[in-house]
Amino acid sequence: MQWRHRWPERMPRPKVRALSADVQKRLLAEMSREIGRSPVLSSFGLHSRCLRGRFYIERTTPEGNEVWGRITPVADDLLLEVEGRSWREVARGGAKELIKAMASDTRGTFHGLGALDCSLRTSKAKNARLPMTVDGIEFRYADSKETPTTQEVLFHYFGLPIEVVAQPRRWYAYHRTPCIEEFSEDRTRVLVSFMASSIDGSFGGTCLYALRDGSWNAFTIKPSESDNITAAETWLRKRKWEAWNH
Repeated sequence: MQWRHRWPERMPRPKVRALSADVQKRLLAEMSREIGRSPVLSSFGLHSRCLRGRFYIERTTPEGNEVWGRITPVADDLLLEVEGRSWREVARGGAKELIKAMASDTRGTFHGLGALDCSLRTSKAKNARLPMTVDGIEFRYADSKETPTTQEVLFHYFGLPIEVVAQPRRWYAYHRTPCIEEFSEDRTRVLVSFMASSIDGSFGGTCLYALRDGSWNAFTIKPSESDNITAAETWLRKRKWEAWNH
């Protein structure tokens, strides 16, 4: 007997709901307001644009527009999607809820800095760095005594810009979780491991965040050279600070 493999039926794409020009304008304004209220999204310079009945959340780069997400009017709702091999649904709701979903992302679907976005929304001054205490490599907020995420520590304690905290973006997109392994006493070097687990096993890598010539940058490190900051920096110097590409 010959067995035939039956592929799962492909789900039909949601039909785009046509909107009037006035409704499109209103939704664009609402999305722009919500992006502006998010410390993380606004720091990336994201903006919304309407094209062929859909809304794109993107930012302008020297290479052109970089799309971070797509919002499609469907039936009586809006659909938020992220692009991979194809467009994948992330959430449904109103414009405010979908932008908030992007801002609060902690898995890396968009950026992974949701906890940092939340902490910055509660600070009195714009993007104010909140004081922290440290014991070994254990960090806590000085006021609340709560334990922050690695992304919050990188921003508040070490002073990294949000743009650099979000690197390496590809590792965040793989849903790898960062963990601080070591840092220098002068706070100019931070060695961070990124790990993700699945039924196929664990996957990870190591990144050195380094302050050089007044600017922070993220450098992915070859696994065999990532045991500590000294080894990572020695390897980078030999390569004239060229990160590991894999």
